[in-house]
Amino acid sequence: MPPPEAACAPSAPCVAASIAAWRRPLVRLALAWIALIAAFHDDWLAMARQWWDISTYNHILLIPLVLGWLVAQRVAELARLTPRGGWPGVVLFAASAFVWLLGSVSGLAVASQFGAVAMLAAVVVAILGVRVGAGLLFPLCYMALLVPFGDELVPALQMITAGLVIALVRLSGIPAFIDGVFIDTPAGLFEVAEACSGVKFLIAMAAFGLLAAHVCFKSWPRRILFVAFCLAVSVLANGVRAWATVFAAQYVGAEKATGFDHIVYGWVFFALVIAVVLAVAWRHFDRPGDDPMIDGAAIAASPGLGRLEGPVLRPALAMLIPALLAGGALLWASAADGLVARLPRQIFLPDVPGWRRVDYAPTVWWQPRASGAKHRLLGRYADAQGRQVDVFVALYAAQGEGREAGGFGEGAMPPGQGWAWLSPGPAIPSGMADRFLAEGKVTRLAETYYRTGTLLTGSNARLKLAGMRDRLLLRERPTMMLILSAEDRPRRPAERALADFRRAIGPLDGWMDRMARLR
Repeated sequence: MPPPEAACAPSAPCVAASIAAWRRPLVRLALAWIALIAAFHDDWLAMARQWWDISTYNHILLIPLVLGWLVAQRVAELARLTPRGGWPGVVLFAASAFVWLLGSVSGLAVASQFGAVAMLAAVVVAILGVRVGAGLLFPLCYMALLVPFGDELVPALQMITAGLVIALVRLSGIPAFIDGVFIDTPAGLFEVAEACSGVKFLIAMAAFGLLAAHVCFKSWPRRILFVAFCLAVSVLANGVRAWATVFAAQYVGAEKATGFDHIVYGWVFFALVIAVVLAVAWRHFDRPGDDPMIDGAAIAASPGLGRLEGPVLRPALAMLIPALLAGGALLWASAADGLVARLPRQIFLPDVPGWRRVDYAPTVWWQPRASGAKHRLLGRYADAQGRQVDVFVALYAAQGEGREAGGFGEGAMPPGQGWAWLSPGPAIPSGMADRFLAEGKVTRLAETYYRTGTLLTGSNARLKLAGMRDRLLLRERPTMMLILSAEDRPRRPAERALADFRRAIGPLDGWMDRMARLR
């Protein structure tokens, strides 16, 4: 026998009953959303600022409208269902609150923001039930695109774009040389900068591709192929756009070519590529125009969803339990934010066998950034051969917002000093290396190491995981950032100088601990 919501015919009394059944749950849902957005307003304000201020994420301003349209497409079929609280929604809410807590205690904004968004989606299932959640599955999942992410892809995309550009430039008959993300041509030196990496295009195309794949296709293989096609086209198209800029600059000059490129790329190019993608995929669309997005009757009659939803969750509990979980996460995060490790009043750069301290006088000024660090040191060592190594040390009493050793804009290449990222450096044990360029001729190799507890790593991800663990356990531990760096000089390569300096230091973990007086 079908469940009650499936047996209701579209008569006037039935419609009235359906409206009555939905009214109170929707009011409770609205109140829950308002309360959650207010409780986690820091994350929502941070996301809104990024949507508005950063061009990479401007497209997210349209996603709330898209979500409203997706829900509107399902209203007629959702009316066949009766909303009732579901325990699986509580489980999802608990998981979302835990993700938010992990992001909050580690300073990983993308995790805390994803948790804040996921809590809104989970409370829908808790208040309206599993069957309604199934009917809203795609819009609820699409909400994840409200979270600004993608900056982590920039270095890889810069290298991919640079590789595409140099290949196309050489095919065009233009003599060119490449060094990392810099391409030298007769018209001048071009940098595949962060803004040219194509991350803005890739993220926007991902959002478009997922939406179009859901709306225009029913076959999962076709959906997957379409999304992959969108992503591949976005990367290739960005490479062609960057090549066109370099190619045009050979005839009209670099300044005119880059100025025109920004106008075309911002207003025309993205629309043209979307048009090409749709034109290619159009004949493969397999969803009829009048096909409903969901089948309410099938959802109502699904035995699998019936087993999943279990006993009905009373409305009071559907509101109370998420409130307690959210409050607990906020209290735990507040306690973790108050953790501050004890540090020595002063630290010093130690003596290094075979090396002596000299005045710090770089060819181009270089000073890493360590916002929120309790102690900072920057000095230079030289050996008998005249090789020079710069050492930067930052010691943190805690990690968090505004005091992250691996935060954006922190570390070896702070913005505003004239240095540009060139390429990854050589692989080194327990560290991360990068090459930078200034004034088109000065290159610098920097090796970054993080130390917390017994961990020595160059991985920002591993540092954050260690910070998550310590703060979840309410354990106070200091964090240290060490950057060893050298300029490339004639017959004195930076890589060799840094390797010899590390050998003179001995084990890095012990050297760092002694410097910070942690052992």
